[in-house]
This record gives sequence, structure tokens and C-alpha cells, in this order.
Amino acid sequence: MKRNIVIATLTAAALATGGTVAAFAAGDDAATATQRHTNTGARADDDASEDRTALSGGSITAAEAISAALGHTPGTTVSADLDDDGATAWEVTVVKGDGTEYDVRIAPDSGKVLGAQRDTDDDNDGEDRAELAAVKGAQTDAREAARAAAVKGTVTEVGLDDDNGAMAWTADTVKDGRHSEWKVALGSGKVTQDRDED
Repeated sequence: MKRNIVIATLTAAALATGGTVAAFAAGDDAATATQRHTNTGARADDDASEDRTALSGGSITAAEAISAALGHTPGTTVSADLDDDGATAWEVTVVKGDGTEYDVRIAPDSGKVLGAQRDTDDDNDGEDRAELAAVKGAQTDAREAARAAAVKGTVTEVGLDDDNGAMAWTADTVKDGRHSEWKVALGSGKVTQDRDED
């Protein structure tokens, strides 16, 4: 009797607030377990969908993210990375003519500029200057490197790499769930697999 009053009270409270009521009777434990399993499965499906979106970069490619960043902050792109810090976005690093560096965040689903922040790190050392000089004199820029690597899979990152004095673009791709790393020549734009990849 007491249990029926509790059930009735909970039912009335839930209906009054517009909610739904789960079955509390002992015979409905299986239904409750099924509902819990269904909700857990839905959350797992949502997580898997978010992972797929993060890996694919949404509908905006690396090359498109670079174009959007340069439209907002003109300069020389030195990297583009699909960042996932809870709010997935492309982070494109652009160096202006005066040497100042900006991180431009691009929405992966629309290409909209989410913001640009000047990098205040004072580490513009000789290596950074050498990389920038190599990029400025290159026939293949970051956008073209991203396009070239896209034939190997969905590009999730592109940036510069100094491999024993030979500067090249590196690009990370995902295809059929498999991650790969590629080198893209600054001059020819030729794509080769990175043999140093673990």
C-alpha cells in the first residue's frame, strides 16, 4: 500500500512537470534495464559520431580552413591542425609580414572564423626564421600541401618539418580508421610516406 502511494506521488510529480515516468514496480526492472542500455547505446553512438567528425574535420577541409584563416589574417601559413579541446576547431598558424604569429580558429562545419589570437611567445629563434624563409621561397604552400595529401585520406594536420636539414611539409591523414603521415616536398609538391612514422 505504501509503495503504491509512493509510485502515485512520483507519477503525479513527473506528469505535473512535463517529464516522463520510469516504471518502479518490481516486474518492470527489465524494462528499466532495457531503457538504461538504450540510453547508454545512444551516448556511445553520439561519441562515435563526434569521433568521426573530429577525424574528418567536419565538412571543411584543411585547405579550406587555411583559406578562411588567410582571408581573415593575411600572411604565411605555417601549420593547420584539427584541434579537439571540447569544441573542435581548425587551428591555423599564420605569420604576418612583420614576423608576428597568429593562431586563427576556424569552425570545422562552416568555415567561419571563431577568433584570432596573437601568439605572444617570444621564441622567434633562428629555427623559426629558417622555416619561415623556406616556406616563403617554396613553390608549395600549406594549402597546396594539404590538397596534395588529401588524395591519401582526410587531412587532420599539416605543418613544417626539418628532417636533417631538408625542410618539408608533413601531413597527417585518416583513411578507413587508419592514421598515416606523409611528407610533401616544398618544391614539387610530391607526396611520399613518412618512413620515420612509428
